[in-house]
Amino acid sequence: MEAFKILFSTSTGLMSLGVIVFIIGMGWFFARMFARKMREDAEAAKTQQTAQRS
Repeated sequence: MEAFKILFSTSTGLMSLGVIVFIIGMGWFFARMFARKMREDAEAAKTQQTAQRS
């Protein structure tokens, strides 16, 4: 319980909390971006493969 008190009430704790939230947000952003890029790449490869067969 003391750890939460320090985390939310001291400047060092708040800065740590900010970094933790930032890192989680950055991970979420990159996961979405990479998933979107992989999906776009797969669609482009499929389109290119279909065009080469014609």
